[in-house]
Amino acid sequence: MTRSRVHVGGPDPYDVVIGTGVMGELPGLVGDRARTVAVVHAEGLPEIARPVCGVLERAGYVVHALPVPDGEAAKDAGVLTGLWSSFARHGMTRTDVVVGVGGGAVTDLAGFAAASWLRGVRAVLVPTTLLGMVDAAVGGKTGINIPEGKNLVGAFHPPAGVLCDLTTLVTMPREDYVSGLAEIIKAGFIADPKILDLVEDDPEGAASPDGPHTRELVERAVRVKADVVSADLKESGPREILNYGHTLAHAIEKAEGYRFRHGHAVAIGMVYAAELSRLAGRLSAEVVRRHRDVLTSVGLPVSYAADWAGLRAAMAIDKKARGATLRFVVLDGIAEPGRLEDPDEELLVAAYWEITR
Repeated sequence: MTRSRVHVGGPDPYDVVIGTGVMGELPGLVGDRARTVAVVHAEGLPEIARPVCGVLERAGYVVHALPVPDGEAAKDAGVLTGLWSSFARHGMTRTDVVVGVGGGAVTDLAGFAAASWLRGVRAVLVPTTLLGMVDAAVGGKTGINIPEGKNLVGAFHPPAGVLCDLTTLVTMPREDYVSGLAEIIKAGFIADPKILDLVEDDPEGAASPDGPHTRELVERAVRVKADVVSADLKESGPREILNYGHTLAHAIEKAEGYRFRHGHAVAIGMVYAAELSRLAGRLSAEVVRRHRDVLTSVGLPVSYAADWAGLRAAMAIDKKARGATLRFVVLDGIAEPGRLEDPDEELLVAAYWEITR
């Protein structure tokens, strides 16, 4: 039962616990003021939800398991209102707790349900996917999608704690696991080059939950996010670097009806942002090639072709745009993130053509 802790600072600090056999810490995070616990879980994960409920029931809580759709289908206004109704039926009070069990979409939903119920109750997140562990469950961002865009409705609501049991990764489909690697590789490009070295030295191992560096890769990525979030909880501050690759990524997801894997979209979005950086005279061609090489080495896509006009329109309403300003996180070098505001349309189009090849 080995485990490590990554501390996330700020006004509401908490720990991310990473390892195996970590579920025993759940009652301590729920606390002794709670009577009822709502376990919001992906309906395809009963084998993981059952032991979570069992740990809580043995600790004396009244537990209600609330299944929700798998994947992005969970992040829907109708699903959210259904949870609110369930909370009401079960008499959830201000001292009760929501536990979210599943991938990033489910933890986003569970966190927002907790943030909005009775103006905010405690949430504990138990991510079961690589993407959930290194990205969605850490940082306090919660939300749902609407037809006009991804994550446009939500709230900042830091969890009381995050439990990452690495044994849940073993059952993930390879394609989904590899998709989660995009956020780890992103952390390497914006802050921790050692991540890139580990992936490049053993791409096959990096693409497997049984790989020799899985735990280190997860810990390093979580630490990057924790450090950034601890430094500044505001979207317009240092935290913005976490959006590297996401402006185009969210546009792709919208264009694909949210049926496109988030990590795949982020991988493409990072290459687009790197090409944009190069064309703006801020990044070398060598670093752009490194993007393509490290991403393709683990099986992530680096090209995409669709209707540019639709993608451009989607980027304009992404939450990272401010008024008439379209803002990109770019790189001036490895671990040297910066900002590019309102680039020329010709530059945007030129970078797009580079990823259609």
